[in-house]
Amino acid sequence: MVLRDYFNVLRKNWLIIIVSTLLLLGGAAAWTFTRTPQYEATTQLFVSVRSGDSSAGELTQGSAYAQQAVASYMEIADSAIVLDTVREELDLTESRRELAKRISADSPQGTVLINIRATDPDPQQAALISDTTSAVLAEVITDQLEGVSSESPARVQIDIVQPADVPDAPITPRVWLNLVLGLVGGLALGITIALFRNILDTKVRTPEDVTTLTDLPVIGRIGRNPESSSDPLVAFTDPMSPLSEPYRALRTNLRYMMVDGSLNRVVITSATSGDGKSTIAANLAIVMADAGARTLLIDGDLRKPNVAQLFGIEGGVGLSDLLIGSVTQEEVIQQWGPRDVYLLPAGRIPPNPSELLSSEAMKQLLTEVFAAYDYVIIDAPPALSVTDPAILSRLTAGALVVVSAGRTRKGDLTEALGSIARINGHVLGIIMNRIPKIGTGTYYGSVSE
Repeated sequence: MVLRDYFNVLRKNWLIIIVSTLLLLGGAAAWTFTRTPQYEATTQLFVSVRSGDSSAGELTQGSAYAQQAVASYMEIADSAIVLDTVREELDLTESRRELAKRISADSPQGTVLINIRATDPDPQQAALISDTTSAVLAEVITDQLEGVSSESPARVQIDIVQPADVPDAPITPRVWLNLVLGLVGGLALGITIALFRNILDTKVRTPEDVTTLTDLPVIGRIGRNPESSSDPLVAFTDPMSPLSEPYRALRTNLRYMMVDGSLNRVVITSATSGDGKSTIAANLAIVMADAGARTLLIDGDLRKPNVAQLFGIEGGVGLSDLLIGSVTQEEVIQQWGPRDVYLLPAGRIPPNPSELLSSEAMKQLLTEVFAAYDYVIIDAPPALSVTDPAILSRLTAGALVVVSAGRTRKGDLTEALGSIARINGHVLGIIMNRIPKIGTGTYYGSVSE
């Protein structure tokens, strides 16, 4: 995937990205503003060794001893011998274990300093606990742990060099940090979901998806018509509607492809049933006739014919009957409406559709109608299930394959194109159908004449 492909993935999944971002940002905000602020105060101690000899060697030994002792003294800071005294002096009701969770000790590397830190929802109480713990720790070490006797002082001396200041800002929760993490995490989650959806998505949703599967051009982009079931012939019932404009754009694109007159006969098919190929064929025939062209629409789907039902005409006799010689063209081809739209319904469903469509009678029929009409459009069955579209594409200029956005599977489209190519059929291009509407009166990707 190139950068443009990633951008298209993010654009298609913008709602998921926004929702995940807002959810994590809201969660971070809710967690942050429901936490009790905690303040931290720090008291600093200095550890030294008393020595009667001020020689360099004695001072060096004393400093080394003090650095070694600091590590042990830090471990004592939250011990029972210290915290029980702190609880008693400050009249704290919490247990020693709970108090130990709020007290910590550390030492800058290579120094004889000890930092005693205490946290509390009350900033003044945090400073008081820190100072008291430091004083008790110093007393315990010098009087009990390092004291030689009551008459002689302890070898170690511990002094408070920096009493705790009352903190003016809490250390937790960190409001802006949490909100930024929620925002970034939400965006990352949304983008990850979008990319995984794209990897796992097997359906063709946009014209860009088509270009990743085939080099064939997308020559038509038809918007989704929510009333297609009740009003399929929108190019006739409402020719000025934005829903009709993409059919005229398709007509224009086909005309550019037909500059030498060789492409005035096309087959319209799809990968699977239900992609809207018959509706597109019907509306294309109408807009072709609107432009003054004598247009014939043949229902070449001899398995599940649909043209007669779309136009509301009698379809009991038609193409299948014509091919076996039981009727003539004049008896079965019907003019429809005030325009030059002519319809050849499928007729009775035969037991051998493929054989009829590849027969000499079919070739002769097409030769005659190609000469009699400006445009001939054949509505063929889905290419994935039968070979009829491939057969018909060889008898015409080629096939237009309809792809239903969000419905046609990528694998089905690839297999359908391959099935046509395997018997030397020809595909002219792709028509994207049912593209979701964006904005007012326009459709994604639609073009005007």
